[in-house]
Amino acid sequence: MTAPIQWADVAVIGGTGFYSFLDDPAEHLVETPYGAPSAPLSIGTVAGRSVAFLPRHGPHHEHPPHAINYRANLWALRSLGVRQVLAPCAVGGLGERVAPGDLVVPDQLVDRTTRRTGSYVETGAVHLPFADPYCPQLSAALSGADEDITAGGTMVVVEGPRFSTRAESRHYADQGWDLINMTGAPEAALAREMLQCYASIALVTDMDAGAGSGEGVGQEEVFAMFRQNLDRLGGILRGAIEALPDPDGCTCASWADDVELTYQVPGEGQSR
Repeated sequence: MTAPIQWADVAVIGGTGFYSFLDDPAEHLVETPYGAPSAPLSIGTVAGRSVAFLPRHGPHHEHPPHAINYRANLWALRSLGVRQVLAPCAVGGLGERVAPGDLVVPDQLVDRTTRRTGSYVETGAVHLPFADPYCPQLSAALSGADEDITAGGTMVVVEGPRFSTRAESRHYADQGWDLINMTGAPEAALAREMLQCYASIALVTDMDAGAGSGEGVGQEEVFAMFRQNLDRLGGILRGAIEALPDPDGCTCASWADDVELTYQVPGEGQSR
């Protein structure tokens, strides 16, 4: 039996290990025009704030990265009032600027996915400004939560679910990109279309296939490194949530002030 609907202004989209991240969580089933989100949303408190948690891959990691219903996830969060989204993720490292165990708050994104629905826009002329894909205010709060976090870096998002070939990995590194991931797109762009502030914190779990010798990255290696760092990530997220600024006036939402949106933003109506 689900609890009466609660409101939250902050969300964490992450792995299933973050369920213990919330104090006194209550589960909520949310319906969306885009189908079901990855899982019921859990809402509890963190640092005195109402926070929603959504497991990106589902409660039992049943949704592979290319099959996640990203549109339903972000719409569901917005329908509960969420305006700021923190998105921890596991990434591979590219080149010598990062190493396993590093935490990076990227400031740029390269989308190399091919099969995902990347927008809520299905009709009309609504063109999202996306030169800077991550909210600078949220990124600053994440970066400032731990002195060992690297601020800035470029994350390339690939389709998955397979890992890269050595040639692909070396190509990405040659572009000067720092991180490789399978879930960062279209999540970041959809959050912007939902008028939400969004920032990612990336845990480097491995060096991608072309970044060194050996057999290349494997699934268990990635999962094990992420599990080992859950407490560390949880502490950083708590510190960041406590320091989050007021989202009012942020360009992550104000870009649409003079744009007639052709899709629904819950609580905002069909147009602005």
